[in-house]
Amino acid sequence: MSTTIANKKAIKKSSGHTNASSDNLELLYKIEDRPPLSIAILLAFQNIIAAFGGIVAVPLVVAGALGLSVQDTAFMVSAAIFVAGIATFIQAKGIWKIGAKVPCIMGTDFTFVAPSIAVGAVAGLPGIFGATILGSFIEMIISRFLKPLMRFFPPVVTGTVVTLIGLTLLPVSMDWAAGGVGAADYGSLKNIAVAVIVMTIIILLNRYAKGILSSASILVGIVVGYMISYPLGMLDFAAVREAGWVALPSIFKYGVDFNPVHVIPFIAAYLVTSIETVGCLMAIGEACGEELTSEQLSAGLLADGTGSFIAGFFGAGANTSFSQNVGLIPLTRVASRYVVIVAGVILGLLGLFPKFSTLIAIMPNPVLGGAGIVMFGVVAASGIRTLGRVKGNNRNLLIIAVSIALGLGTTMRPDFLANLPDILKSLFSSGISTGTIVALVLNIILKEEKNTEEVVS
Repeated sequence: MSTTIANKKAIKKSSGHTNASSDNLELLYKIEDRPPLSIAILLAFQNIIAAFGGIVAVPLVVAGALGLSVQDTAFMVSAAIFVAGIATFIQAKGIWKIGAKVPCIMGTDFTFVAPSIAVGAVAGLPGIFGATILGSFIEMIISRFLKPLMRFFPPVVTGTVVTLIGLTLLPVSMDWAAGGVGAADYGSLKNIAVAVIVMTIIILLNRYAKGILSSASILVGIVVGYMISYPLGMLDFAAVREAGWVALPSIFKYGVDFNPVHVIPFIAAYLVTSIETVGCLMAIGEACGEELTSEQLSAGLLADGTGSFIAGFFGAGANTSFSQNVGLIPLTRVASRYVVIVAGVILGLLGLFPKFSTLIAIMPNPVLGGAGIVMFGVVAASGIRTLGRVKGNNRNLLIIAVSIALGLGTTMRPDFLANLPDILKSLFSSGISTGTIVALVLNIILKEEKNTEEVVS
């Protein structure tokens, strides 16, 4: 970036962060680098494939719960992909003061599944989209007050958050590798073998290959896994044949209901995603070797809200940052936001051509699981590296220990929250939000110790 040395020192002083050098990360492409378009497209598809399952899963779950027709379900899936492209483009490119201008993939989030089903059961799709639009202003408003809050995010908090992002996603990747939750062949030798092959290819290419073959190791591993899956009978192209060729976006196709009452179930979800987005953007900055300013984080959160605002118009769910793509940056050594801008454009186009997007959507879970294990593990390792630079005193140890324990605990045992009021249940439903909130609170109430030595990492 074009930030001056003086500005960087001022940022470091005000935020309390330690800055990771991008040179130490040996990045092939830094944030402002622009690879040749052909390479950028290849790397963009790598990001898209990593996020695609999450983008299409949310509308499928909501549509299934509400008993929507195949046509309505297909429309919602296409709309989700289309809007994810718009939101990703805004976040990575930056339009006016909206967007952090970092390599961040955006898309629909599972946090909004429960409130969407709750509102949809009462007010149908118009109620969901109206609540999505009205609720988006929560994030927009919070983004305007983010700068004075950044002093509460020292490295002990950000390192804990980044570590939790990786650790809480690892069970998801393990479920994918086993075949997916509820699969009849969950944990079968076939599923595990495919996941291990994909994981092995990624590790070997990333470690020993050179140039684009190393940078695109995730994509290569997934493509090989896709090819292996076909003779094993793990691919069903029926959905591709049934999908339409073109699906044009439509504003308020099902109408809209701006009832403030319907926003109430969405409040906690927007608060949770606000917390997670800040953590995700910090993780991206850490992975890129860049110190994100409070202005960038505010602009990133504003892009979150803007993406959700747009989503409601086109019939998609609320959008937020995708933490699963963070692991791609240190793993592939590609931090170029230009690559993600290209990914946004491609996502938008895929939303217009359902056959092509469905081809990605039918990818077997074990293939994605093999890649996910590596990606999410790298995210956790990045957080641990940050924690290795904080003071090794009793105060920080307590913050890290309790935050990670509760974050992982609520992830592994969600029934622990079963008897809490709905608003608290929603707020702590994510291990990332639980750990972040606990880390923030402990950082405030536990006084800093002085004259302690730094941990030697």
